[in-house]
Amino acid sequence: MKSSHSGTARHPLTSVGALALCALTLAATHVESGRAGSGTRWGADYFPNVTLTTHEGKTVRFFDDLVKGKIVAIDLIYTTCQYACPLETARLAQVQGLIGDRMGRDVFFYSITIDPDHDTPRVLAEYARKYGAGPGWLFLTGSQADIDLLSRKLGLYAPPDPNNPDGHLPYLLVGNQTTGQWMRNSAVDNPRFLARTIGDWLNGWQAAERIAPAASAESPALPFNTGQYTFGYHCAACHTLGAGTRIGPDLAGVTSRRERDWLRRFIAAPDRMNATGDPIAIALRAEYGKVRMPNLDLSDDDVDAVIDYLETRTREVDRVGAASERPALAAPPPAAEPLRAVLDAYLRLHQALYADTIGSIRSDAQAIETGAAALGAPGEPLRLAADALREIGDLDRARAAFGVLSDRVIALVRSSSSRPPGIVVAFCPMAQKYWLQRGERIQNPFYGTRMPECGRIATP
Repeated sequence: MKSSHSGTARHPLTSVGALALCALTLAATHVESGRAGSGTRWGADYFPNVTLTTHEGKTVRFFDDLVKGKIVAIDLIYTTCQYACPLETARLAQVQGLIGDRMGRDVFFYSITIDPDHDTPRVLAEYARKYGAGPGWLFLTGSQADIDLLSRKLGLYAPPDPNNPDGHLPYLLVGNQTTGQWMRNSAVDNPRFLARTIGDWLNGWQAAERIAPAASAESPALPFNTGQYTFGYHCAACHTLGAGTRIGPDLAGVTSRRERDWLRRFIAAPDRMNATGDPIAIALRAEYGKVRMPNLDLSDDDVDAVIDYLETRTREVDRVGAASERPALAAPPPAAEPLRAVLDAYLRLHQALYADTIGSIRSDAQAIETGAAALGAPGEPLRLAADALREIGDLDRARAAFGVLSDRVIALVRSSSSRPPGIVVAFCPMAQKYWLQRGERIQNPFYGTRMPECGRIATP
């Protein structure tokens, strides 16, 4: 076990780490807007300028090349970790998507391995690929001594704890070297909070582009649902419910595919299931790039709450799917005017999901229902799919229902004698979903801003 990354969240930092964190945090209180960079002490005289190697095989100096003049987020990981590392890396992947095109321009992420003997640049490159690391996010290795020194100076060090089998503190140090603002967060915190902290607060004095707050429709639904909260906090970084594969499998319908007892055992202790050679666990790990599902240390009640939530969502997905499968009665091709109204509302929904919003979902779904009703029998499956979509209030469920709606709209358009100009069919191999859009630049509604261009134009 590597002492530079061991301990639990309840274990105090060593005096060195605590003092480093305290000093870095206090620095933020002395920042003066617009001119803090000129007098900050958090420069080459504080940060070790040790040599590291990136997952791309390039040699860099920690201060000169990575930290100086930049806004950064730094965490410690190791690729064989079975507990916090997969979750915190997946969470950073979400934050990366929210930061957008500022990544690699003025915002940079650094994930430093504390197991350099195993985590060579080649191993780190594969790990980065699995989690979708893009420009501006480097995975770094170096000598054990230099990494230990860095972890202490950054306030991320903790002593060994024999009671913790993982030895992992999921901390994220974020800072702006120019201004001297530094703070430590949980690396598995809410991704929007982390994105606002990194992209807004740390650069607020420059009036930088701000991360838009989540729309009210994307906030957790009330009353509080333990299963929904646990899924959102622990699982949503790697899994979707109806929006396709992320880092792990889409869990829509999982309670129909797996026995409840197996799900309970796997969610509670995936590491144990893999270690004992459970064939389903081994097959899943092989299918999804050998990414390890972490042991989240959930209570029995939390595990049951998550499964209940997945079961409820499975029934909802099944209901939407069953409605969409009702066969259309033989009828003449759809009339042009109602079809145009349906398409206009559908394309507005497409653009909203592409932008990760569902603000107009109710009115657009209602417009589709109205147009579908005017089409008579051919529009009935479409009307049912739109009806299921109309009452949905969160993004994941909206995307699942939109997939069903898309299949119905595409079938209707293909049966029309006059296909609207400029409308093409697109397909996402990751989500295994089709949709309609204007133009041939891919605008993926199932991944939105996370992977906006994932997909291809499908054969008409």
